[in-house]
Amino acid sequence: MINSLAISGYRSLRNITVSLTNLTIISGGNGTGKSSLYRALRLLADCAQGRIVQSLASEGGLTSTLWAGPESFSRAMKTGAQPVQGTIRKKAISLKLGFGADDYSYAIDLGLASVGPSFFSQDPEIKSEHLWMGEVCRPANMIAKRNGPGVTTRDREDCWNQVSTQLATFDSMMTHCSDPVQAPELLIAREQMRDWRFYDHFRTDRTAPARRAQIGTYTPVLSSDGHDLAAAIQTIREIGGHAQLDSAIADAFAGASIGVAVDSSGFILEMEQPGLLRPLAAHELSDGTLRYLLLVAALLSPRPPQLMVLNEPETSLHPELIEPLARLIAHAAQSTQMIVVSHSDALVNALTDQPSIAQVLLEKELGETVVHNNDEPSWHWPSSR
Repeated sequence: MINSLAISGYRSLRNITVSLTNLTIISGGNGTGKSSLYRALRLLADCAQGRIVQSLASEGGLTSTLWAGPESFSRAMKTGAQPVQGTIRKKAISLKLGFGADDYSYAIDLGLASVGPSFFSQDPEIKSEHLWMGEVCRPANMIAKRNGPGVTTRDREDCWNQVSTQLATFDSMMTHCSDPVQAPELLIAREQMRDWRFYDHFRTDRTAPARRAQIGTYTPVLSSDGHDLAAAIQTIREIGGHAQLDSAIADAFAGASIGVAVDSSGFILEMEQPGLLRPLAAHELSDGTLRYLLLVAALLSPRPPQLMVLNEPETSLHPELIEPLARLIAHAAQSTQMIVVSHSDALVNALTDQPSIAQVLLEKELGETVVHNNDEPSWHWPSSR
């Protein structure tokens, strides 16, 4: 399980560390940094997919995503006795992301490009990466480290071996140095991170993929856009928890049931409701009903991931669906570590009754996101040397 998350220099997240548990709720008012924390988690996952530089570029590049305030606040700035102003920078400009887990922990440091004139001079550079055993980083439990283009790994005899000397500034050691012989731990950690799943604002408009018939194959993992909803529901029914599926539908829609019809155009999701003489197809369902069914398919996956992150799952749901959603999330948290980012007080309150839950309440102070009620975990950024 991931026990801690650390972010430094990303948007309003100047320097925060948060404790995570089996079910963690990220909440706070508008503009407090919830979306930034969610995007930082996605950037971490992108390291294992080999696309973190592209993801940062799509956000406007490193200079657009860096913390825009001073490197540090003086006491006078914090009390209002002195206006907030730039200070003499003592450290290199960087964006750092990391997490601490029971088994493998990881951190990455990105900075400004050091190359000469180039069309790609705005691309961030990966300056350093570290992988270690256990939650707290120490020299004794370091497994792999990257400094610039060089990557070294530690073997079972406690010897360091050079596995790369020319790693490109835009390539991660997670994708280019993972090897079952020379760096098996890197390979394992990479695959674990690739298993993370993110669900963010499913489309439910009239032309949404989930409303259309689709070719169906076994689908133990719902896609991020939900286009394979019907196949995912049928997969749950055949090889997953069909009883949990029926229970989740009945909990949210009394007397209703869902099924899948098949015709020449593919799989079509249908819902039977009391009082209606025929089932309603996906294209006839309300936005809120369709979104809830998408969440059901994601949360009842027959192939639970190590980590699942939901961003504002309450969007467009009727208030009566909030408590059933909370019960569905709590059920999923029995087999998957869950992080839920929400601005719904009703959902947060419904989830805080669950055991082993951590709540992270974000607030803003002088433009900086701060954590209000979460015990700060033990975290040390690895030395780049």
